[in-house]
Amino acid sequence: MHLDQRYYVYILASGLGGTLYVGVTNGLLGRISQHREGLGSQFTAKYGVHRLVYYEVHEEIEWAIKREKQLKRWNRAWKIRLIEEHNPNWDDLFAQLV
Repeated sequence: MHLDQRYYVYILASGLGGTLYVGVTNGLLGRISQHREGLGSQFTAKYGVHRLVYYEVHEEIEWAIKREKQLKRWNRAWKIRLIEEHNPNWDDLFAQLV
């Protein structure tokens, strides 16, 4: 593994309390940009899910993938609680990345 490689698990929302999407990537800025351009996934393009409301950083891809799968299995209320613990106003965190 490259020493400065980071992996990101992220949650996108269509808006405050809206539709959620959980993903994993090794390039958060580029991946979120893809979602915003309608290239990220058919789901996010169809439902307008491109507000970055939560992300976490992992050193190992295996841990990031494991965490992504865990979050995808979580019920909606748990995901909302996680978002609101770190981002109570559901602010778009994308601006912090650029």
